[in-house]
Amino acid sequence: MFSLAFMRHAFVASTFIAIISGVIGVFVVARNMSFLTHTLSEIGFAGASFAVFMGWSPLNGMLLFTILSSVMVGQLSNQGSRREAVISATSALFIGLGILFLSLSSQMASSATSILFGSVVGISMHEERQLIILSLIVLLVTVAIYRRLKFSSFDPVGASAVGVSEMTISIIFLLLLAMSVSVAAQIVGSLLIFILLTLPAASAKYFTHSVFSMILLSTMFALLGTWLGLYLGYLTNCPVSFFTAVLEAAIYVGSLVYHHYQND
Repeated sequence: MFSLAFMRHAFVASTFIAIISGVIGVFVVARNMSFLTHTLSEIGFAGASFAVFMGWSPLNGMLLFTILSSVMVGQLSNQGSRREAVISATSALFIGLGILFLSLSSQMASSATSILFGSVVGISMHEERQLIILSLIVLLVTVAIYRRLKFSSFDPVGASAVGVSEMTISIIFLLLLAMSVSVAAQIVGSLLIFILLTLPAASAKYFTHSVFSMILLSTMFALLGTWLGLYLGYLTNCPVSFFTAVLEAAIYVGSLVYHHYQND
Protein backbone atom coordinates (compact mmCIF):
# COMPACT_ATOMS: atom_id res chain seq x y z
CA MET A 1 0.00 0.00 0.00
CA PHE A 2 2.73 2.49 0.95
CA SER A 3 4.61 1.67 -2.25
CA LEU A 4 2.01 3.84 -4.01
CA ALA A 5 2.88 7.55 -3.96
CA PHE A 6 -0.74 8.71 -3.77
CA MET A 7 -1.36 6.56 -0.68
CA ARG A 8 1.71 8.01 1.04
CA HIS A 9 0.46 11.53 0.28
CA ALA A 10 -3.01 10.55 1.51
CA PHE A 11 -1.74 9.21 4.84
CA VAL A 12 0.47 12.24 5.50
CA ALA A 13 -2.35 14.65 4.62
CA SER A 14 -4.94 12.73 6.64
CA THR A 15 -2.64 12.70 9.67
CA PHE A 16 -2.41 16.51 9.75
CA ILE A 17 -6.11 16.83 8.98
CA ALA A 18 -6.99 14.54 11.89
CA ILE A 19 -4.68 16.38 14.29
CA ILE A 20 -6.15 19.82 13.65
CA SER A 21 -9.69 18.40 13.62
CA GLY A 22 -9.10 16.75 16.99
CA VAL A 23 -7.62 19.90 18.52
CA ILE A 24 -10.03 22.49 17.10
CA GLY A 25 -13.01 20.16 17.55
CA VAL A 26 -12.68 20.26 21.35
CA PHE A 27 -13.21 24.02 21.30
CA VAL A 28 -15.95 23.77 18.66
CA VAL A 29 -17.92 21.49 21.00
CA ALA A 30 -17.12 23.57 24.11
CA ARG A 31 -18.23 26.81 22.41
CA ASN A 32 -21.38 25.18 20.93
CA MET A 33 -20.29 26.01 17.40
CA SER A 34 -21.29 22.82 15.62
CA PHE A 35 -23.93 24.87 13.79
CA LEU A 36 -21.27 27.24 12.48
CA THR A 37 -19.09 24.35 11.30
CA HIS A 38 -22.02 23.11 9.24
CA THR A 39 -22.60 26.58 7.78
CA LEU A 40 -18.91 27.04 6.96
CA SER A 41 -18.91 23.69 5.18
CA GLU A 42 -21.57 25.00 2.80
CA ILE A 43 -19.66 28.23 2.35
CA GLY A 44 -16.61 26.10 1.59
CA PHE A 45 -18.61 24.17 -1.01
CA ALA A 46 -19.38 27.43 -2.79
CA GLY A 47 -15.73 28.49 -2.54
CA ALA A 48 -14.45 25.19 -3.94
CA SER A 49 -17.01 25.36 -6.77
CA PHE A 50 -15.92 28.91 -7.56
CA ALA A 51 -12.28 27.74 -7.63
CA VAL A 52 -13.14 24.95 -10.08
CA PHE A 53 -14.96 27.48 -12.27
CA MET A 54 -11.92 29.79 -12.18
CA GLY A 55 -9.43 26.95 -12.72
CA TRP A 56 -7.89 27.22 -9.23
CA SER A 57 -7.22 24.58 -6.60
CA PRO A 58 -10.47 23.82 -4.69
CA LEU A 59 -8.61 24.33 -1.39
CA ASN A 60 -7.72 27.90 -2.35
CA GLY A 61 -11.36 28.68 -3.10
CA MET A 62 -12.52 27.16 0.18
CA LEU A 63 -9.96 29.17 2.12
CA LEU A 64 -10.96 32.40 0.38
CA PHE A 65 -14.69 31.99 1.02
CA THR A 66 -14.55 30.56 4.55
CA ILE A 67 -11.97 33.03 5.90
CA LEU A 68 -13.77 36.06 4.44
CA SER A 69 -17.18 34.97 5.73
CA SER A 70 -16.37 33.22 9.03
CA VAL A 71 -16.20 36.30 11.25
CA MET A 72 -19.27 37.90 9.67
CA VAL A 73 -21.44 34.77 9.95
CA GLY A 74 -20.12 33.98 13.45
CA GLN A 75 -20.95 37.43 14.77
CA LEU A 76 -24.37 37.54 13.10
CA SER A 77 -25.34 34.19 14.61
CA ASN A 78 -24.16 34.93 18.16
CA GLN A 79 -27.67 35.81 19.28
CA GLY A 80 -29.71 32.65 19.79
CA SER A 81 -32.93 34.36 18.68
CA ARG A 82 -31.66 34.81 15.12
CA ARG A 83 -29.20 31.90 14.86
CA GLU A 84 -31.51 29.57 12.92
CA ALA A 85 -32.51 32.32 10.50
CA VAL A 86 -28.89 33.29 9.83
CA ILE A 87 -27.90 29.64 9.28
CA SER A 88 -30.82 29.00 6.92
CA ALA A 89 -30.25 32.15 4.88
CA THR A 90 -26.48 31.66 4.65
CA SER A 91 -26.74 27.97 3.79
CA ALA A 92 -29.33 28.60 1.08
CA LEU A 93 -27.27 31.41 -0.46
CA PHE A 94 -23.98 29.54 -0.60
CA ILE A 95 -25.44 26.20 -1.70
CA GLY A 96 -27.11 28.09 -4.53
CA LEU A 97 -23.85 29.80 -5.44
CA GLY A 98 -21.99 26.47 -5.35
CA ILE A 99 -24.49 24.86 -7.71
CA LEU A 100 -24.27 27.91 -10.03
CA PHE A 101 -20.46 27.81 -10.22
CA LEU A 102 -20.47 24.07 -10.87
CA SER A 103 -23.09 24.40 -13.60
CA LEU A 104 -20.90 27.00 -15.32
CA SER A 105 -17.87 24.72 -15.09
CA SER A 106 -16.99 22.09 -17.68
CA GLN A 107 -15.98 19.65 -14.92
CA MET A 108 -19.26 19.51 -13.02
CA ALA A 109 -19.77 15.80 -12.26
CA SER A 110 -16.27 14.83 -11.11
CA SER A 111 -15.68 18.14 -9.34
CA ALA A 112 -18.98 17.97 -7.47
CA THR A 113 -18.14 14.48 -6.19
CA SER A 114 -14.69 15.55 -4.97
CA ILE A 115 -15.94 18.71 -3.28
CA LEU A 116 -18.92 17.08 -1.58
CA PHE A 117 -17.31 13.81 -0.51
CA GLY A 118 -13.57 14.54 -0.41
CA SER A 119 -10.70 13.25 -2.53
CA VAL A 120 -7.81 12.58 -0.15
CA VAL A 121 -6.37 9.83 -2.38
CA GLY A 122 -6.06 12.38 -5.18
CA ILE A 123 -3.96 14.84 -3.17
CA SER A 124 -0.78 15.88 -4.98
CA MET A 125 2.62 16.70 -3.48
CA HIS A 126 1.89 20.43 -3.81
CA GLU A 127 -1.49 20.09 -2.10
CA GLU A 128 0.09 17.97 0.62
CA ARG A 129 2.63 20.72 1.36
CA GLN A 130 -0.13 23.31 1.40
CA LEU A 131 -2.16 21.22 3.87
CA ILE A 132 0.86 20.75 6.14
CA ILE A 133 1.64 24.49 6.16
CA LEU A 134 -1.98 25.42 6.92
CA SER A 135 -2.20 22.76 9.63
CA LEU A 136 0.99 24.00 11.28
CA ILE A 137 -0.33 27.60 11.21
CA VAL A 138 -3.55 26.47 12.91
CA LEU A 139 -1.66 24.48 15.54
CA LEU A 140 0.89 27.22 16.27
CA VAL A 141 -1.78 29.90 16.69
CA THR A 142 -3.83 27.55 18.89
CA VAL A 143 -0.80 26.92 21.12
CA ALA A 144 -0.13 30.68 21.30
CA ILE A 145 -3.65 31.47 22.54
CA TYR A 146 -4.28 28.13 24.28
CA ARG A 147 -4.72 29.38 27.85
CA ARG A 148 -7.03 32.25 26.89
CA LEU A 149 -8.96 30.09 24.41
CA LYS A 150 -9.44 27.35 27.03
CA PHE A 151 -10.58 29.87 29.63
CA SER A 152 -12.95 31.58 27.20
CA SER A 153 -14.40 28.29 25.91
CA PHE A 154 -14.93 26.43 29.19
CA ASP A 155 -15.50 29.33 31.61
CA PRO A 156 -16.63 32.41 29.64
CA VAL A 157 -17.94 34.20 32.74
CA GLY A 158 -14.66 33.75 34.61
CA ALA A 159 -12.67 34.73 31.52
CA SER A 160 -14.64 37.95 31.19
CA ALA A 161 -14.15 38.71 34.88
CA VAL A 162 -10.35 38.53 34.63
CA GLY A 163 -10.22 40.65 31.48
CA VAL A 164 -9.86 38.08 28.68
CA SER A 165 -11.10 39.76 25.48
CA GLU A 166 -13.88 37.48 24.27
CA MET A 167 -14.22 39.41 21.00
CA THR A 168 -10.53 38.99 20.11
CA ILE A 169 -10.44 35.30 21.04
CA SER A 170 -13.70 34.69 19.18
CA ILE A 171 -12.44 36.31 15.97
CA ILE A 172 -9.13 34.41 16.08
CA PHE A 173 -10.95 31.14 16.73
CA LEU A 174 -13.41 31.75 13.89
CA LEU A 175 -10.48 32.23 11.51
CA LEU A 176 -8.84 29.04 12.81
CA LEU A 177 -12.13 27.20 12.37
CA ALA A 178 -12.46 28.47 8.80
CA MET A 179 -8.98 27.18 7.96
CA SER A 180 -9.71 23.85 9.68
CA VAL A 181 -12.93 23.41 7.71
CA SER A 182 -11.10 24.03 4.44
CA VAL A 183 -8.32 21.59 5.32
CA ALA A 184 -10.52 18.83 6.76
CA ALA A 185 -12.85 18.94 3.75
CA GLN A 186 -10.07 17.34 1.71
CA ILE A 187 -10.78 13.97 3.34
CA VAL A 188 -14.52 13.94 4.13
CA GLY A 189 -15.75 16.66 1.77
CA SER A 190 -17.88 19.68 2.53
CA LEU A 191 -20.98 17.52 3.00
CA LEU A 192 -19.54 15.61 5.97
CA ILE A 193 -17.04 18.10 7.38
CA PHE A 194 -18.81 18.40 10.74
CA ILE A 195 -18.02 14.71 11.39
CA LEU A 196 -14.28 15.22 11.96
CA LEU A 197 -14.72 18.58 13.67
CA THR A 198 -17.39 17.46 16.15
CA LEU A 199 -17.67 13.68 16.69
CA PRO A 200 -14.12 12.91 17.93
CA ALA A 201 -14.31 15.77 20.44
CA ALA A 202 -17.90 14.92 21.43
CA SER A 203 -16.78 11.32 22.06
CA ALA A 204 -13.70 12.35 24.05
CA LYS A 205 -15.65 14.40 26.59
CA TYR A 206 -17.34 11.24 27.90
CA PHE A 207 -14.01 9.65 28.83
CA THR A 208 -12.21 12.56 30.52
CA HIS A 209 -12.81 16.01 31.97
CA SER A 210 -9.31 17.46 31.56
CA VAL A 211 -9.11 19.78 28.53
CA PHE A 212 -5.63 18.59 27.54
CA SER A 213 -6.64 14.92 27.90
CA MET A 214 -9.76 15.65 25.89
CA ILE A 215 -7.62 17.11 23.09
CA LEU A 216 -5.33 14.07 23.08
CA LEU A 217 -8.23 11.61 23.04
CA SER A 218 -10.12 13.59 20.39
CA THR A 219 -7.02 13.59 18.19
CA MET A 220 -6.60 9.83 18.69
CA PHE A 221 -10.22 9.22 17.65
CA ALA A 222 -9.80 11.44 14.58
CA LEU A 223 -6.58 9.64 13.61
CA LEU A 224 -8.22 6.25 14.07
CA GLY A 225 -11.14 7.21 11.84
CA THR A 226 -9.00 8.68 9.06
CA TRP A 227 -6.24 6.05 9.06
CA LEU A 228 -8.59 3.09 9.24
CA GLY A 229 -10.89 4.77 6.73
CA LEU A 230 -8.01 5.13 4.28
CA TYR A 231 -6.97 1.52 4.77
CA LEU A 232 -10.50 0.18 4.27
CA GLY A 233 -10.95 2.45 1.26
CA TYR A 234 -7.76 1.04 -0.24
CA LEU A 235 -8.94 -2.56 0.33
CA THR A 236 -12.48 -2.11 -0.96
CA ASN A 237 -12.21 0.80 -3.41
CA CYS A 238 -15.15 2.43 -1.59
CA PRO A 239 -15.12 6.14 -0.61
CA VAL A 240 -12.79 6.97 2.28
CA SER A 241 -15.33 9.46 3.61
CA PHE A 242 -17.90 6.66 4.03
CA PHE A 243 -15.62 4.61 6.26
CA THR A 244 -14.44 7.68 8.19
CA ALA A 245 -18.04 8.72 8.86
CA VAL A 246 -19.09 5.22 10.00
CA LEU A 247 -16.03 4.78 12.22
CA GLU A 248 -16.43 8.16 13.93
CA ALA A 249 -20.14 7.52 14.44
CA ALA A 250 -19.35 4.10 15.93
CA ILE A 251 -16.80 5.65 18.31
CA TYR A 252 -19.40 8.21 19.40
CA VAL A 253 -22.04 5.52 20.03
CA GLY A 254 -19.43 3.56 21.99
CA SER A 255 -18.69 6.62 24.11
CA LEU A 256 -22.41 7.04 24.88
CA VAL A 257 -22.66 3.41 25.94
CA TYR A 258 -19.56 3.79 28.13
CA HIS A 259 -20.98 6.95 29.72
CA HIS A 260 -24.33 5.25 30.34
CA TYR A 261 -22.78 2.30 32.18
CA GLN A 262 -20.39 4.54 34.12
CA ASN A 263 -23.36 6.49 35.50
CA ASP A 264 -25.41 3.44 36.42
